[in-house]
Amino acid sequence: MKLYFSRNPNPRLAVAVARYLDAKVDFEFASPFARGQAEKYRPLNPNLSLPILVEDGGKSLWEADAIACRLSRSAHSNFWRTGDDEPEMIRWLSWGKEHFAFACDTVHFERGTKQRYGIGPIDQERVEEGLRHFRAAAAILDAVLFERQWLVGNSVSYADFRMATFLPFNDAARLPLDDYSSVSCWYRRLGEIDAWRDPFGGLDAPELPPVPRTAVAGQR
Repeated sequence: MKLYFSRNPNPRLAVAVARYLDAKVDFEFASPFARGQAEKYRPLNPNLSLPILVEDGGKSLWEADAIACRLSRSAHSNFWRTGDDEPEMIRWLSWGKEHFAFACDTVHFERGTKQRYGIGPIDQERVEEGLRHFRAAAAILDAVLFERQWLVGNSVSYADFRMATFLPFNDAARLPLDDYSSVSCWYRRLGEIDAWRDPFGGLDAPELPPVPRTAVAGQR
């Protein structure tokens, strides 16, 4: 199998999953939106978004959650929970994408993505909206993680990786993570996992464009 990736949040998530599972995949850095590249990747994903997993036989699978499920099953791992724990995991995947990760994405898009790629000024109303959602969601997550180390069961699962998708980019988003001690402790535990902390180690993976210092300074 081959995993096409970049350093952006969802592709980073897929690479972290593959490295954590020691999946038997080849990694290839890709830029579907670069000039002249669209037609190469459109048959693999009509959205032209990453990550993309090309399986044996040439079938492609896109969307990070689907790829995580496939890789976990191929590795015969309970990283993607099954059985009685699966509803609990899906609950956190669903809630995270609608609330916590959604809020992180909203703020990161304005302060990070738009500034990295020069696609417009920061929309302060969107930032404030995202921060309101973040505070509400982080308070709920903090209360849950006060009582447990991981979201599902007694060990890390894909629910933890998915919930934290945008947190490695918090240098740009500058979300008030430290205001939520249990969430912060949980994220430090994730940082002790090599595959999460440095998923691109040893891979040919050009760095993301930097966020201009003027954008950061103007938001302090």
